[in-house]
Amino acid sequence: MTPKHIKIKFPLWQYLNQPLFSRDTKLVLNPYHFALIWRLQLLERCWTKECDAKGPQQH
Repeated sequence: MTPKHIKIKFPLWQYLNQPLFSRDTKLVLNPYHFALIWRLQLLERCWTKECDAKGPQQH
């Protein structure tokens, strides 16, 4: 059986591998804030990803 809601665990590896001296990204030291930002970015990546199950596009 699969659960209805899958809880995404804390992205520890991404948190520990943040770039320290990057001009493009800001270092986030608060783990709760980092997890919130990471989950929002994950949602954005999933939203923009094309789904192969849709089948061929009709023009």
